[in-house]
Amino acid sequence: MWTSLTNGNNTKPFSWMNSIKKLSERVLYEDNHLIIINKLPSEIVQGDKTGDAPLSGAVKAYIGQKFNKPGNVFLGVTHRIDRPVSGAVIFARTSKALTRLNEMFKAGNIQKKYLAVVSNSPPTASGHLVHFLKKNEKQNKSYPHKEGTLGAKRAELKYQLIGRSDKYFLLEVELLTGRHHQIRAQLSAAGCPIKGDLKYGFDRPNKDGSIHLHARSVEFTHPVSKTYLKIMAPLPADDVLWLHFHKMI
Repeated sequence: MWTSLTNGNNTKPFSWMNSIKKLSERVLYEDNHLIIINKLPSEIVQGDKTGDAPLSGAVKAYIGQKFNKPGNVFLGVTHRIDRPVSGAVIFARTSKALTRLNEMFKAGNIQKKYLAVVSNSPPTASGHLVHFLKKNEKQNKSYPHKEGTLGAKRAELKYQLIGRSDKYFLLEVELLTGRHHQIRAQLSAAGCPIKGDLKYGFDRPNKDGSIHLHARSVEFTHPVSKTYLKIMAPLPADDVLWLHFHKMI
């Protein structure tokens, strides 16, 4: 099965069949209302101006094939993680789940933890960072500003140092708010840019275009069944540094 993705005058052929086969190996959780996928750092969650095939499209194709659903498959995007970031992404398979998940994200009722590999040791082994971030639309980048700056939003996270190598430090990060590029901007402001993240101060890119930031887990009460879920996303298996840190988590 082939589909065409159009971006301006460019049409990109894309085979969903190969994508579906690979996607099935990255399903972390699935039921009638939800599906959670371990995103690759090369993927975009939802379509954008690049015209590249989004993860949401591959998930729709996977559901359509698995359940033999003709026509358009419903899939709700409940949140996003940046393209160079890997890890757990929650999609809604029903409108009921989508509405309730949106409310839960807004209320802060979904706990998200990340793993970040940074170039410098944080000032303390654990901490609570608070910044006021404002997005520069032209640069697609967020900067910290003084409290009260027009358009700046309060950003909070907690971190804990949980491992180290000879050059790098592994942090577990708990997001307390959800702002644009929040972890990347806040860790950079704290003097700990994420490995590979040129935009936020690291000195060189990763060869594959990724950054060493991984959405490790999501914890929440199922929006329909009310069962408590904790879903863990395995670390990228083809990265030497992630493999080194795997034994520490």
